[in-house]
Amino acid sequence: MEPPASSLPYSSLVPHSSLFTHASLLAVLLGVQGMPYAASALAPSGQGGEAPAWSADASLRGASTSGDSVEVPDLMLAEVYEPGVDLADYWVSEKLDGVRAYWDGARLVSRGGIRIHAPAWFTAGFPARALDGELWIERGAFERVSGAVRRREPDLRDWRAIRYRVFDLPSVDATFGERLPILADLVATASNPYLSAVEQVRIRDAWDLRRMLREVEAAGGEGLMLHRDDARYRGGRSSALLKVKSHQDADARVIARIPGRGRLAGMLGSLLVEDEDGRRFRIGTGFSDAERRNAPPVGSIVTFTYQGRTERGIPRFASFLRVREDD
Repeated sequence: MEPPASSLPYSSLVPHSSLFTHASLLAVLLGVQGMPYAASALAPSGQGGEAPAWSADASLRGASTSGDSVEVPDLMLAEVYEPGVDLADYWVSEKLDGVRAYWDGARLVSRGGIRIHAPAWFTAGFPARALDGELWIERGAFERVSGAVRRREPDLRDWRAIRYRVFDLPSVDATFGERLPILADLVATASNPYLSAVEQVRIRDAWDLRRMLREVEAAGGEGLMLHRDDARYRGGRSSALLKVKSHQDADARVIARIPGRGRLAGMLGSLLVEDEDGRRFRIGTGFSDAERRNAPPVGSIVTFTYQGRTERGIPRFASFLRVREDD
């Protein structure tokens, strides 16, 4: 059994992302026609030359999920924190680097509406009401979690390490502050060691926020989340939920894989991507050689970091972070 959250220091708490029809034409425009890497890399992954619809779950859909699509949950999504917010109005938790998961009262579902095949013992005793949370192992273990949730046949060793960290109750019509004790009671009643509520704390000001962010990031965490105390649960992006990080990041869909040159010959040079607002740009840094040899497929969603935007809204210094499985 894990020690109760209240007995742990904050750093140990687990408080709570139209195509060219012919690839050859695109290759000509990009100056890579005739290169063997480009021939396969630029081919759209959908049927009939169509790219898959923009979805933060595209990679998960590609992982043997035929027949697993269910209704897409209407989840609350975070906006980016900007200075000037009255932090006394918010609860703060760690932004967990896992896979977002919705419990509909009977099964776990990804943000994009794909059923997650967890072992029956993992969800035994879960409440018969909706939960919103994150499947998580530990800081820095995102790849292991994402690999586990993509499998139709659960890897029991991985699932024994995973915990479902719940941070909200979508079906409860009450403020966030009022939902928290209800959530705590539900988790306690379930008596399932794989289910726990994300720890939420209050802070006074921006100094407290910066201190907590430094502490979490120094320990390998991704950042912080802010939940406004008086907010009711509403699907879609909202200032009632904010994410706080030292760097900016965003998601984009892979349109094409551009072959490398020189040292990178035969590997990925850069990705041509499109964000959810239709802006296209390239990502050429942040990849390991292993990731360049096994580049994200066309149609997948990647997360990248950047440093501000141009006047046209294009991210500056976009750098690859990872393939996004859920959020």
